[in-house]
Amino acid sequence: QVQLVESGGGLVQPGGSLRLSCTASGGVASIYAMDWYRQTPAAVRELVARLSIDGTTTYADAVKGRFTISRNNARNMWFLQMNNLKPEDMAVYYCGAVLRDSRNVRGQGTQVTVSS
Repeated sequence: QVQLVESGGGLVQPGGSLRLSCTASGGVASIYAMDWYRQTPAAVRELVARLSIDGTTTYADAVKGRFTISRNNARNMWFLQMNNLKPEDMAVYYCGAVLRDSRNVRGQGTQVTVSS
């Protein structure tokens, strides 16, 4: 059973950067795509970035050019580098995985606060 744990959230000023990490364990060979989601204080949930097993990346329009998703296969980890953060990026960020049987798994979330 795949389990995901996020880390790296925190408080950052507008224009600053953060790097989120996701560590996967248990059945990682079944992962087809690696995701980052976020849920805003208004409870809006969106897919921020996706990295498929073939290397294809997709991003939400709101983060294109500022966020980068990447992975370290050897350590079963993937990352979200977030640059030029804006107040509207403030949210709980979740890493997720799409499994080959189409199930979705998500971590517990990490808070990102963007404020001066």
